Amino acid sequence: MATGKPVLLSDLVSIASYVPSNYIRPVSDRPKLSEVLSSDGSIPLIDLQGLEVLDLMRHCKLYYCLKVENHGIPNKVIDGTLRVSKESSHLTERERLENYSDDPTKTTRLSTSFNVKTEIVSSWRDFPRLHCYNFVVCREDVAEYCRNARELSLRLLEAISESLCLETD
Repeated sequence: MATGKPVLLSDLVSIASYVPSNYIRPVSDRPKLSEVLSSDGSIPLIDLQGLEVLDLMRHCKLYYCLKVENHGIPNKVIDGTLRVSKESSHLTERERLENYSDDPTKTTRLSTSFNVKTEIVSSWRDFPRLHCYNFVVCREDVAEYCRNARELSLRLLEAISESLCLETD
């Protein structure tokens, strides 16, 4: 590697024969799959078309996460974002290094984990971090996805608030 030391997992994986200790989360901090899954072993699925507030309330009390169907985000928007994501994973080493930064305040960067300088246990991932309107190459696709995801989030938060007998806003 040009820098002498791998900075991204995609570079480290090709030369490592073991998982470095700073990527191994203590057992007590690991998610408990049994607390997320429904009784049949799956993550609960919420259909937003004809959403029943009582079902949502029950699921929110029992589980930490939900899958959502009929969410209203067009397949074209999802496909565009997935395309951009796949393209970013095929960058050359030079392109990865040009885009790499471990500065957590930088709005557009390629990084690994959250803040490798301060965290005790790092997340096992490489990811492009970008604020929706800053990354010129994929601005339109990602911005459209972000707008849709924000709208979906607000709809879900309103429904969850209603299921808890709170004001929807």
